[in-house]
Amino acid sequence: MAVMHHWTVADLEQLPNDGKRYEIIGGDLYVSKQPHYYHQRVCFEVGMRLGPWNSQIQLGEVNFAPGVIFSVEDAVAPDLIWISKLRLTSALNRDGKLHEAPELAVEVLSAGKDNERRDREIKLQLYSRRGVLEYWLIDWRLRCVDVYRGDGTQLISCESLSGDETLKSGLLPGLSCRVESLFSGIPAAIAE
Repeated sequence: MAVMHHWTVADLEQLPNDGKRYEIIGGDLYVSKQPHYYHQRVCFEVGMRLGPWNSQIQLGEVNFAPGVIFSVEDAVAPDLIWISKLRLTSALNRDGKLHEAPELAVEVLSAGKDNERRDREIKLQLYSRRGVLEYWLIDWRLRCVDVYRGDGTQLISCESLSGDETLKSGLLPGLSCRVESLFSGIPAAIAE
């Protein structure tokens, strides 16, 4: 019988810097290859909406794929985050990683059942347990955004938005954008 390896942050430090994204959740290793061009395009578009809003209010920071270490067996890199300045002062450690949850985590889905399950179920549960206040799950192929908001104990599905619907955030007052604008430059019918 094969013995399953229980991964830790120390194990991650030993993995090669080969362009793949290595994450561990509950001691299980998840490896993602370089994302699709349009995946990155959507990350950029979300950042372009969050950046100017954040510059105006100056209450936090937006960052792409930061390392977030919740414990020795839970280390992830959300596609995009927003974290308040207040939380950042205690979350950012000397190792350059966040050790507390950002208020907003954004994941853009990559193709494949395992990738979708990781973002839709496993990361949703992790972010719920660790104090993320809002989670946006974006499917660029279906051109929609699923919004989850914390109720004090867990992240709850609040809405699924697409097309001309407007993405707003209870967490980020004044932020507003048309969902379709997040998919600018992406052909309507595309397969990964």
